[in-house]
Amino acid sequence: MAHFRLELFIAAAPERVFDLARDLDFHQRSLAHTGEEIVGGRRGGLIELEEEVEWQARHLGWRWRLRSRITVFERPHHFTDAQVHGPFASFEHRHFFEPVEGGTRMVDEWEHRAPLGFLGWLADRLFLARHMKRLLETRNAALKHEAELMAMSKP
Repeated sequence: MAHFRLELFIAAAPERVFDLARDLDFHQRSLAHTGEEIVGGRRGGLIELEEEVEWQARHLGWRWRLRSRITVFERPHHFTDAQVHGPFASFEHRHFFEPVEGGTRMVDEWEHRAPLGFLGWLADRLFLARHMKRLLETRNAALKHEAELMAMSKP
């Protein structure tokens, strides 16, 4: 099982950061380099508790489909999405938003289990976990940039 935690300071209010993190249209834009697109479930806007979205994207040279559901939702502090079906044996992605002086401390906790037993474990050790961490770092950098731009232009 792979697990990692990312922390990032964002100079914007927790409500703004929380809503941007659950904005499906922003998610698509922030990962456009993967060809990420919505192919099922909620089609855009702000995803809510118990709603599902199905994504299709190209990762590691393969086209993947993944359906996830929001399983925990406490605006503007925390939400969790988890795989309903897709390429992982399982995954859970917990998002936390803590008000701090001058903005928000955003924390992502990612945990997944690779499929295919030993082969999945080996792939995870060699490249999958590192790929997922880089993907979330890319998305978080885009989220920080967008939230801070929005905070500067709108009170």
